Amino acid sequence: MIGKIKGILDEVEGSIGLIETASGLYYRVFLTNATLSRYSPASEITIYTYHHIREDTQLLFGFETKREYTLFVLLIGVNGVGPKSAFLIISSSTVDELIQAVKENDYSYFTRIKGLGKKTALKILLDLSTKFNSEFIFEPEKPMSESDKTVIAALVSLGFAKKEATDALHVLESTLSTEEKIKEAIGHITKQ
Repeated sequence: MIGKIKGILDEVEGSIGLIETASGLYYRVFLTNATLSRYSPASEITIYTYHHIREDTQLLFGFETKREYTLFVLLIGVNGVGPKSAFLIISSSTVDELIQAVKENDYSYFTRIKGLGKKTALKILLDLSTKFNSEFIFEPEKPMSESDKTVIAALVSLGFAKKEATDALHVLESTLSTEEKIKEAIGHITKQ
């Protein structure tokens, strides 16, 4: 099993880096977007690797930190999430953002990632919430008015988390105007 590679990033093609080790051996490794943005060809690189082996293929997935690697392993433990999907999830965000999405039960965070549907997102939340000591709460989506969508979009653009915005919206009177809802929601969130 290949657990860690140290060498020179020789070539990059898409999300695959070709890493030359001191022994002259080259490894083809899937690298996250964050890793690819930090390292250019000819730079020295050290990465944790997950060696995925099937009867018809062998793939190496590379991670700059132990946290990324550990989260990847947790994701592939979720029924219906394969290594390529797990790698795409890790590559699409930071570890902290992903953990926060799980703690906030934000399945829409995962459905924004190409290839992940609502069912898989809910499985990820259910499985990982136990690992992060958070409570998974399934709340079926309620139809939202255009006014409410505008309020949430406005709050998110002001820097509030979508979950905070949605929670604040639920405690407001539905008869308020859009502007009043935004003001009241900001007041509600900042009091907490």
